[in-house]
Amino acid sequence: MQISSVNDVKIYNLSHGKSLPEWLSDRKKRQLQKKDVDIQRRIELIQDFEMPTVCTSIKVSRDGQFILAAGTYKPRIRCYDTYQLSLKFERCLDSDVVAFDVLSDDYSKLVFLHADRYVEFHSQHGHYYKTRVPKFGRDFSYHYPSCDLYFVGASSEVYRLNLEQGRFLNSLQTDAVENNVCDINPVHHLFATGTSEGRVECWDPRVRNRVGLLDCALSSLSEGTEVQGLPSISALKFNGSLNVAVGTSTGQVLLYDLRSSQPLLVKDHFYNLPINSLNFHDQLDLVVSSDSKIIKIWSKDTGKLFSSIQPQVNINDVCMYPNSGMLFTANEDPKMNTFYIPALGPAPRWCSFLDNLTEELEESPESTVYDDYKFVTRKDLDNLGLSHLVGSSLLKAYMHGFFMDIRLYHKVKSMANPFAYEEYRKDKIRQKIEESRTQRVQVKKLPKVNKELALKLMEQGDDEAELTSRTKKGKALPSILGDDRFKVMFENPDYQVDEQSDEFRLLNPIVSKVGQKRKKKLRLLAQQDATSQQVADDEEEPEGRASSEEESSDDDKSWVEEVREQRRLLRQEDRDRRRQERKEADRNTVLLEREQNGGEKTSNMATSKKTSQPQFYQIKAGEEFRSFNDMARKQKLQKASLEDRLKMEEYSGVSNVADTAVGSKQLTFTLKKSEQQRKQQQAERDHHEERKKLRRSAGHLSSRRGRGWGGRGRGRHQGVFAL
Repeated sequence: MQISSVNDVKIYNLSHGKSLPEWLSDRKKRQLQKKDVDIQRRIELIQDFEMPTVCTSIKVSRDGQFILAAGTYKPRIRCYDTYQLSLKFERCLDSDVVAFDVLSDDYSKLVFLHADRYVEFHSQHGHYYKTRVPKFGRDFSYHYPSCDLYFVGASSEVYRLNLEQGRFLNSLQTDAVENNVCDINPVHHLFATGTSEGRVECWDPRVRNRVGLLDCALSSLSEGTEVQGLPSISALKFNGSLNVAVGTSTGQVLLYDLRSSQPLLVKDHFYNLPINSLNFHDQLDLVVSSDSKIIKIWSKDTGKLFSSIQPQVNINDVCMYPNSGMLFTANEDPKMNTFYIPALGPAPRWCSFLDNLTEELEESPESTVYDDYKFVTRKDLDNLGLSHLVGSSLLKAYMHGFFMDIRLYHKVKSMANPFAYEEYRKDKIRQKIEESRTQRVQVKKLPKVNKELALKLMEQGDDEAELTSRTKKGKALPSILGDDRFKVMFENPDYQVDEQSDEFRLLNPIVSKVGQKRKKKLRLLAQQDATSQQVADDEEEPEGRASSEEESSDDDKSWVEEVREQRRLLRQEDRDRRRQERKEADRNTVLLEREQNGGEKTSNMATSKKTSQPQFYQIKAGEEFRSFNDMARKQKLQKASLEDRLKMEEYSGVSNVADTAVGSKQLTFTLKKSEQQRKQQQAERDHHEERKKLRRSAGHLSSRRGRGWGGRGRGRHQGVFAL
């Protein structure tokens, strides 16, 4: 038995533990039970409660005496008697079971829907009758008043098979391409089917007409959800006469009131897996929904999670035992799990001893940590000299280490380090000495990084401590210096505050003024506390003394002026720096031109004579002629480095770099226009000028007596409006 707790709700897995093979003899089983601790602690609630390979679905009869499970391989049905806690019978089938239902109170009437389109009926003695539906079926429901079986599947029709007449009736034609699930309300017998398009169609069996349609696909999608496909309906369950739960293939559960087309609540499993089972717990108003990964138990009113169960294998079906806290699961595993949750209800009558067992376990709770074992890693084994025990029965491998007996660990520890007690005793003495030193007068040591900030924090802490000691109103707040979260700020040089940076110079007036106000407030509080027993008769302020509001306004004005002054100084320094860089760039340009001219003169004297004559330059297409210096500048840019080109573009206005008050960088680029763009803009300007020259008279629009009345009125308004 395995015990887990989710949201302080105890969950007992009664199927956890080793299972003994059937081919073992009774003597061998008894020997194993004596030796193996896991087999001794296991609880076999129902004997042979398992399938050969996989269990696909599980149900409980209405009288609660029989548990029926369908599985494979080979396809079979097993019936367990809870009164005998053992297997009642087993019947093999011809093909896999898609869905089955119990028509009677016990196991005497069973219906199976097979994967090969056959519908098989079983009575108490065994196989009774077999028929076939036109299309592959996926689910079916039984309508008790009319004895009709409704089959849904890979078709738009819902096939009706009457068990009293023994023949198929007219089918129901739906608007869907395929139908996945169906259910019938136990109160007013409304038939509902879930389609592959994400809709639920409701039909009245009395008139065989559709009476309602719910579009659940759009309601299941929330804001920000990535839509990979249209969600289809994968589970459907009625609760009472008005409520219905709908499960989608994308992992959402929607609760509806049949009188409204909008869901009351949408619960997401967050696994993006189809919901395969829905159940209601009426005593606590809970919903039990499951997909292949997890079983979630939550409130149907608020959606708050009550508890959850996450087995180690995938889940195919979930069945709750009525009026109890027990539930069964059909898994992708031979063993069918049995869970008991005392918070949901008592144990069933046939296993009432579970209540006493769980009460005893709650009185003496077991720790989740192995008390009799010690977890050690490979490094610990090397230090203890026990590496040769790896692979033996003394070490049990677990995760990244091993479990070993705690007695063996203590014995080896004392042998490997016989002076451990002396070291422990010295550590305790050292701790006592350090505690006594804290009571002495300590000299404040400033850290190596941010000394000024640490000194300011110390002064503020002393002021607050002094005020707290005077007022005796609570304890002082802990300082940042004693907080481990800010320890790196006073140890790592990367966190050093640069007082020469622009950001610090802009924020320093504000911070300093806030600190001054804080100190002033502390002094005022101390003065008020000292004079709290004296009653002031004069409530008016003496002349010549400003009020606190005026003082605060003066302080605000002062720090605003300081911030403005700092901004002005920063702008002035920026202008001076750019002017100096521009001068340096011009000087370098002149020197570069002189060097080039000097090299040309020394290389060839004949070319120096030709330079005195006029020179002709060819202007290429798409270029604009400005001056002869542009050619030299372009040649200089081609030979200069990227840093020099960026600086020269910055001076010429092509790029602009600006510093903001908070230290962010803003880079603005002005791109040069091509010849085609300039021609297009010029053509647009010419077109607008041509349109402005074309003016038409609009005087008749403002005249009230018509176009031909009076030349005076026409002349007055002529030419006012222009197209």
